[in-house]
Amino acid sequence: MKNQLTKADSPKKITVIGFGLMGAQISQVISLAGYRVLAYDVDSKRLQSGLSLIRSGKYGLENSVRNNRISKESAENALSKISTSESLEDVLSGADFILEAVVEDLDTKRGIFLKASQIASKEAVLASNTSTISITKIAAVLDPASKKRLVGMHFFNPPQIMKLVEIVRTEDTGVEIIEKVREVAVELGKTPVTVLDYPGFVANRIGISVFMEASDILSKGIASVRDIDISMRLGYGYPMGPFELGDLVGLDSRLRNMEALYDETKEERFKPPELLRKLVSEGYLGDRGSKTESKGGYYEYFGLERPSKEIGK
Repeated sequence: MKNQLTKADSPKKITVIGFGLMGAQISQVISLAGYRVLAYDVDSKRLQSGLSLIRSGKYGLENSVRNNRISKESAENALSKISTSESLEDVLSGADFILEAVVEDLDTKRGIFLKASQIASKEAVLASNTSTISITKIAAVLDPASKKRLVGMHFFNPPQIMKLVEIVRTEDTGVEIIEKVREVAVELGKTPVTVLDYPGFVANRIGISVFMEASDILSKGIASVRDIDISMRLGYGYPMGPFELGDLVGLDSRLRNMEALYDETKEERFKPPELLRKLVSEGYLGDRGSKTESKGGYYEYFGLERPSKEIGK
């Protein structure tokens, strides 16, 4: 019989390790779904920055209230459910569902999960939001029992908008852990898919492959950024073309993901395009909603109008 997560089993609190862009946004999603969040980062400045992002970021609570997506009371209630701490040991103590969202660095993630396996509940779910790093490699430092509890729980940026969550299993991940994570993902309003641990998993591997082909077409002068995106929207039914999507998720994030995937596979087809590196180095970080944070993305760099404005979102 399929193992279902009952209300009694469902974690009332989720511990989020890493309160940067993704960690903070995911925490917002979790708290809006009714969970309490205990978030950790290394210092108060990062924690305050994360809370500010939740309050007033482009996809934050204030903007959601202004656009009538949620009520003011729901926003206040969600914010009240988020607590922060600078002590990793404190947030791990007694935790039963841990979601790691720190920088894409193997050793950093290994260190966090090693501590989690020693301090948290021995039944705790150990989930990583990594987008490219092998879950199996992260698990290599863990004891056999802890390896069974480690799983990927990959949200897509911005998690307040994107519905997909990839649940990444290793050869050791327990079936009951996968089911728990699936049920939590559904409670968060997401659509989960379960995939085997593989470089880039599914969505990023295919998405980056499309982005690379689009970048090659652009570099050869075959078509403009805008015409490439329109071709994929109208020819293949993509809701956004590869460049407009890249702008949405953040070009710095896209570059980091590509670098990690290239490092993992050493395949030339995943080597980041020079134009992407140039844009990020010059401050074109994508659609951050503020010129103090980013000059924009591909469309601002080339001075083109986004297809979404003409075709509709």
